[in-house]
Amino acid sequence: MNIALISLFVVISIIAIIILTSSLKLHAFVALFVVSVALALAVLPVGSIIKTIKEGFGATMGSIGFLIIFGAMIGITLDKTGATISIANYILSRTGVKRSAAAIGITGFITGLPIFCDSGFIILSGLAKSFSIRSGTAISFMVTVLATSLYAVHCLIPPHPGALAAAGIIDANIGYLVMTGTLFAIPGALAAYFWSRFFSRAGRPIPTGVPAGNENKSVPGLPPVFLSFLPIVVPLLLITIKSLTAIGDKTGQSALSRILAFPGEPVIALFIGVLLSLLLVKKRNIESLNALFSEAVVKAGPILIITAAGGMFGLVIKSTGVGEAMGEILSGSKAGILVPFLMAAIMKTAQGSSTVAIITAASFVSPMLPGLGLDSEWGRLFAMLAMGSGSMVVSHANDSYFWVVTNFGEISVNDTLKVYTTSTLVMGIVVFLCVWLSSAFLL
Repeated sequence: MNIALISLFVVISIIAIIILTSSLKLHAFVALFVVSVALALAVLPVGSIIKTIKEGFGATMGSIGFLIIFGAMIGITLDKTGATISIANYILSRTGVKRSAAAIGITGFITGLPIFCDSGFIILSGLAKSFSIRSGTAISFMVTVLATSLYAVHCLIPPHPGALAAAGIIDANIGYLVMTGTLFAIPGALAAYFWSRFFSRAGRPIPTGVPAGNENKSVPGLPPVFLSFLPIVVPLLLITIKSLTAIGDKTGQSALSRILAFPGEPVIALFIGVLLSLLLVKKRNIESLNALFSEAVVKAGPILIITAAGGMFGLVIKSTGVGEAMGEILSGSKAGILVPFLMAAIMKTAQGSSTVAIITAASFVSPMLPGLGLDSEWGRLFAMLAMGSGSMVVSHANDSYFWVVTNFGEISVNDTLKVYTTSTLVMGIVVFLCVWLSSAFLL
């Protein structure tokens, strides 16, 4: 079968996923499985289809499973113990009420590192409303700052499923990705902050359904802020320090490299975070701990299944050979990291899920990396960051997070589209420009 026909089948399969998940509202796992099998039947030898599907699903699950489960355990524990509120109150005490939008943004950014953006927003949306009332700030601004600060880290940094799975597909260094993704998420969050502040300056300060006068009530029994930060900060430090050490010690024989070899591995670092999060739990009996762990596993289950299905679809695409063919066509074109960005942005805007967008983009782009001049450790890292920025563009009505922001933030759909959706476009472009400029010096 010639490459032009194979490419047509791949394009049709991507369009089919968009239609099935967006227009027909079919569950993402079912859509990915059906389309993967259909594409495999169309272009692969029959004898290799089952092996390819199993390998794609299993390899993805193996690379991300522990990280997502442990990340969910940390997130659930921070939520149930009130640690997120403790962090928010501490940051607000340092910024002051007049800078409450900055406080909620910093809170979202920090707590969003281990917590998925939709869960983080639901947990912190009450604080956004309270901060809006206390400061007289437009609720659309406060809600958008929270939503985009969570979203910035969700799209760029492990242990979030899209970034994890895509890093596995293109063989990017997860430690470096945590470190650089955090750095590049900052200008994106700042861009969204200033953009949303400008576009919401005429908005109302008090959201509907929140009675004035309740905003100053303190929550009793909150955990100490030091303990609240530990499950987030310690794993990130372990992963980052190990990655920085590896840059200067390629052989891994230095004392620091040997010390961090085990605890600096992302799986172990996050498990240490889980253990530290248990210090926040007041009742540490088996029943209480099992309740937390069970809720985390239930939360992580659907995400694991969809992400692994995305890896399955990705391996089918990779097995068609279309990526290598496109890489040869683009070889020497100087397109570089623009291709990963555009692929992720098109998928995100069309079908809504950032996770599906970045996994599909990674599967399509992985064989093209040599032709794009990105077949190196730093090249793969920048390709990951470009796809992460593309997976931000744009969050609108076909994205479940859009409706979480609208409903839990208690703002109108028009305000969400005007302020939040445009902010995701701006932050994605800003992050990509920062990535592109950095790659010009480092690649």
